Amino acid sequence: MRKGNTWPRTAGTVAALLALLTACTGGGTQTPTPNGTSTPATGDTTGSQNTQPELTIKVFSMLANYAGDQPGWFAKMVKDKFNVKLNIIASNLAGGQQKIATMMAGGDLGDLVVFGSNGQDYQDAIKAGLLLDWNKDGLLQKHGQDILKHAGKAIDANKQQFGGGEKVYGIGFDVGTGTGPSEGADMTFGPDLRWDLYQKLGSPKITNIEDYLPILKKMQEMEPKSDSGKPTYGISLWSDWDGTYMTLAKVIAQLHGYQEGDGFNPGDLILVSADKPNDYQSMLDDNSYYMKGLSFYFKANQMGLLDPDSLTQKFSDVSNKMKDGQVLFSLFPWFDNVYNTPEHTSQGKGFKLVPFENEKIYAYGFSPYGGTRVWAIGAKAKDPARVMQLINWLYSPQGVMESNYGPKGLAWDLKDGKPFVTEYGWKALPANSEPVPEQYGGGTFKDGTNQINNTTLKLSNINPETGDPYDYQIWKSSLEYNTDPVTKSWREAMGVMTPKEYFVKSNKMALNTPIFTGKAPLPEPSDLKQKKSEIAKVIKSYSWKMVFAKSENEFNALKQEMQQKAKGLGYDDVVNWQLEQTKNTVWKAMSAK
Repeated sequence: MRKGNTWPRTAGTVAALLALLTACTGGGTQTPTPNGTSTPATGDTTGSQNTQPELTIKVFSMLANYAGDQPGWFAKMVKDKFNVKLNIIASNLAGGQQKIATMMAGGDLGDLVVFGSNGQDYQDAIKAGLLLDWNKDGLLQKHGQDILKHAGKAIDANKQQFGGGEKVYGIGFDVGTGTGPSEGADMTFGPDLRWDLYQKLGSPKITNIEDYLPILKKMQEMEPKSDSGKPTYGISLWSDWDGTYMTLAKVIAQLHGYQEGDGFNPGDLILVSADKPNDYQSMLDDNSYYMKGLSFYFKANQMGLLDPDSLTQKFSDVSNKMKDGQVLFSLFPWFDNVYNTPEHTSQGKGFKLVPFENEKIYAYGFSPYGGTRVWAIGAKAKDPARVMQLINWLYSPQGVMESNYGPKGLAWDLKDGKPFVTEYGWKALPANSEPVPEQYGGGTFKDGTNQINNTTLKLSNINPETGDPYDYQIWKSSLEYNTDPVTKSWREAMGVMTPKEYFVKSNKMALNTPIFTGKAPLPEPSDLKQKKSEIAKVIKSYSWKMVFAKSENEFNALKQEMQQKAKGLGYDDVVNWQLEQTKNTVWKAMSAK
């Protein structure tokens, strides 16, 4: 999504998406050991185990979906390596923006701070003196050698944008190197269907997004009940991801090469082309892809395909329905894994990509400058050196592997220098509740995942220590592993190994190449922010009303009323300001390349 000064803001949509992505984990049999005992001053990624006193690091994460002490294997790993415990404070779960404001007013953001964006909250924290300068007392040079080695451009970008060219107040997430799309085996978006049912229907041709609906109807008739005997739905939506608009309607734009973003501010009201300067849509244009999304769901509801609970339920509710087999359509490949358990796939049942002919999927390029989510250190951190050691490890090859997939020997291991998933790992991946041996921390693998919920290096980067990507799904050993019947069937039918390969080979991809403007995100003027707040209420309310309208006439009447009310609240003022920022920064930089 385009946000902040990099183009794009890679892979990041919402906290719930990152929660599942960072939960990709696995398993094994040997006890992890410390990686040497060199002093932190040499850039050691593990700290000095057993020589430093125990420390509790208070982690204030604006992305976390968990609060309290970090449990399980990740807790044991950081305790063994650094003799630290992590206590997580999650504004997502307690107060939201009000929680952030309260902590900022209190003058203490904790030890390790994770910002959801490098926008106003981050910049306000810098101005208020709430964040530590990493260059103070040589902190970064002493304890951040892996950061400087693997994410040096991201440090330079932060220094240029926020530190007057000298100070460093943090580092962006998903730092990438390479060309082409940065996704792994799967793209960020689908759409995906129950592949087994689609094949039973004879794999009918799908030209446009609307063509899924009659196919979903037949699939629903073919399998009217879930595993537990509940009714199935072609589509099940949720509303707790909504911000300025109905988020799942906006995703339809991302299947056509457009994404929300003005280059600088959250809650965007314009849809911008991934790869074409000056090409955009206003969200509420009659023929925008946002309106197309609302129409798609309206038609689904008219056909009895839409889950009637969609407005009131949350993502977690739909996850439970997905796991039970109540849902037949998925916008996100990572969401497929909720249903694609070994139990289902061994029976030949599972979700896979079923693209439409006119699809032009939005793809993200590698950004060496990092995305807009930021790792920072609180100005009142009890022991900044220990916090920096932890962040540095997370940006090291070893740290990326272990923080995502657990200690070497559990879910993954090396053979002749090459990574492979262990038999335990195939049971635990991507986020299953597989029991973890006590020697690794106990509990389940899912519960033990890194609950800070932010990434460091892009997983599709090549790990210099193995020559394979960090992403286990595209290790050579994984692609050659004994595949489940669903994956095998899909590969034979599509003639490719992965969805990413399909989109690259078929040229059905709109690639958003990251561009660094050298400027900090411009805070939205307070009067426009207030206008947008009121506009958002109108858009969200009317969007859902339109989806559940009783007739096409009612749908069109609600659409017109939504447009008129939004414009009356200053919609055009907000859109014009966002568009002006995009023209003066991102499009100018794109045109200059």
